[in-house]
Amino acid sequence: MTKTKEPIVALIYDFDGTLSPGNMQEFGFIQAIGTDTEKFWKTSNELYIKEDASGILCYMYNMIKEANYNNIRLTKESFRKFGNEIELYNGVKEWFKLINSYGKSIGFTVKHYINSSGLKEMIEGTPIAEEFENIYACSFLYDVNDVAYWPAVAVDYTAKTQFLFKINKGIAEVSDNTKINEYVKEEDRPVPFEHMIYFGDGETDVPCMKMVKVHGGHSIAVYGDSKKKATAMKLIREERVNFACKADYSKDKAIYKVVKRILDKIKADYDFNRLLDIHKNKAEKYK
Repeated sequence: MTKTKEPIVALIYDFDGTLSPGNMQEFGFIQAIGTDTEKFWKTSNELYIKEDASGILCYMYNMIKEANYNNIRLTKESFRKFGNEIELYNGVKEWFKLINSYGKSIGFTVKHYINSSGLKEMIEGTPIAEEFENIYACSFLYDVNDVAYWPAVAVDYTAKTQFLFKINKGIAEVSDNTKINEYVKEEDRPVPFEHMIYFGDGETDVPCMKMVKVHGGHSIAVYGDSKKKATAMKLIREERVNFACKADYSKDKAIYKVVKRILDKIKADYDFNRLLDIHKNKAEKYK
């Protein structure tokens, strides 16, 4: 992770339903195995209910099973090709440059992170992959022929919350189980929770959105249709999120306006706290 002198603001995104409509498996993979969206998810959901298992692990298992049955080699390269077919919401491709520029204009370095129950390998195939400081998402183990055979990382709503602390402490590795539990003074953490903005749309995002909000950051519920809008408004009423915005990342749309105002507030709070510190340090000299 690169270090900067400017204070960092972290924009953290779920992927499916937040940056892209639908689930990423629906853009390329499901078509490749010759089935339809409803059948694939029905099979996955029935499995985790029947076995009382993780829904994330079951959809990953189902992907491997269906690929093997249809003689499809699930390599990292094939996942990235599927990822290149993923549809993105309006304005997403231009969003990063747009908001980075505004952050820089007020003295912040804006960094972007993915925190998703989708597949890291597919996200890496999207045209926006290079915009992210880190991609925390599900992934597979691969055999000597580079074919996926077992889940390596499964990210459910509980796992998502731990990645917030990794961002907070500046830890890039998913496998790290040491630094994440070490005590670090709040002032020494590279990304305070107050400097986080979380974007999510679904149930797996609620704990993260609530956690960021409770710790002084800001959460935005993103919606692409009327059903998701109703969910987003419910989350505001329940005080789990700060804002609800339609999934359009274009300049001067709701998300852009909201994030600009959040950045302005973070900047004002940051400057105010620096002023407090200056006066506190002056007072210490007169002891």
